[in-house]
Amino acid sequence: MDKRFSTLFNITEDRAIKLLETPLEKLEDPSDRYAAASHLAYFKSDRSIKALIEAIEVCDDQLYNRITRRKALETLGKFKAHEALDVIIDCLGDDDCYTVENAVWAIGEIGTEDEAILETITSLLDKGGQNYRVIIQTLAKLNYQRAIDTIKIFINDPDQCIASSALAAIARLTNNYEQVHRIIAFVESDSVNARRACIQDLMDLDYYDAIPQIASGPVSLVFRLRAVRHLANVAINKGVKTFAEIEPYLDQVILDHPDSLQLVHEYDQSPSLEFLIDELYHTDFGRCYLASKTLLEEHADVLPQALFATYDKLAYNDYGGHYHVMKLFGWLKHQPAYDLLLEALHNKAPQFQKSRAAAAIALGKLGNPEIAESLRENLKLNIFDLKYGCIIALKELGLSIDPELLNDADMLIRAKANYCNGND
Repeated sequence: MDKRFSTLFNITEDRAIKLLETPLEKLEDPSDRYAAASHLAYFKSDRSIKALIEAIEVCDDQLYNRITRRKALETLGKFKAHEALDVIIDCLGDDDCYTVENAVWAIGEIGTEDEAILETITSLLDKGGQNYRVIIQTLAKLNYQRAIDTIKIFINDPDQCIASSALAAIARLTNNYEQVHRIIAFVESDSVNARRACIQDLMDLDYYDAIPQIASGPVSLVFRLRAVRHLANVAINKGVKTFAEIEPYLDQVILDHPDSLQLVHEYDQSPSLEFLIDELYHTDFGRCYLASKTLLEEHADVLPQALFATYDKLAYNDYGGHYHVMKLFGWLKHQPAYDLLLEALHNKAPQFQKSRAAAAIALGKLGNPEIAESLRENLKLNIFDLKYGCIIALKELGLSIDPELLNDADMLIRAKANYCNGND
């Protein structure tokens, strides 16, 4: 498990267990038990599992105890804690739909072939107010063939997230991919949730033929990169695609220029500079990319000053806006941003991780070979997009790739390094 985020709560396993065992009324902060249940995901042990099971058994109606139960279910699912299966199954009948959702998900992570459990999960599709998407995904993951007819009811659901999961589940359970084009179409949905959901569904199907559409999808780089990496590995390992066929799409995702995306939003009139800057902070990255594209096309002459201003006001502390500001400085090749970009390249705060690759690429575009040492320093870190971005930046500067990367543990990094060094 990636432990880069494990220090956010700054508590030990012992402290987390103690908080989880403390009654709500004796806590200084009522959210402490929830935080503890979440943090224990970094400390799998018999003690942690026991404490999480006991937390689930506290089933009164107090809000903070309910949300702690939900998080405890999630953490046990991450642990694949088979010994917790009985207490998790008991939660399938809970009145709280979020508790049921997490219980279903946890069972999917742990795994089961028990017909009674699988039928109970299937029956939840006939119950109102449930998270049907998670239920459908879990039934497909557990390969429950008897759920096919029930799942088919949802393939035309007005909620595109649910419809996408149902289409993917039917394809997975029947090995019939004739309707997968309907899932791919959701990549250009007006709904950001549908765009994200369908990308996950295509990943679950190992549907590597959708790599081009995913690479062009107007959602955060995080969603697209995770999918393209997964599908690239599947396709290359199966021998159906070469890295040379995959590389343009990996580059497209890492470079993340708005011109390479199929944008789904548009403006009905030319927006102001202030409006466009504000859009860089939107949670729908489709809108952020449209704003970035428009800023580059219509306000390039005054954009640097606006970017410095918004950085000082908001972006320094907002990881979404920070990312877009770094990217824009790179596309503008704005030399006065050098120090800011260098600071972003070395920023170890977990929430700003995707800005590091953005900064590396931007620094490469500034054309200063003195940045090579900093780029090579970051190549030593096990962060895929940062490594890949640093390779792109070194290539942009006309510099060689570090020899150790030619044998990197990650197949895609290894292949990229070899291609940049002129090796097949």
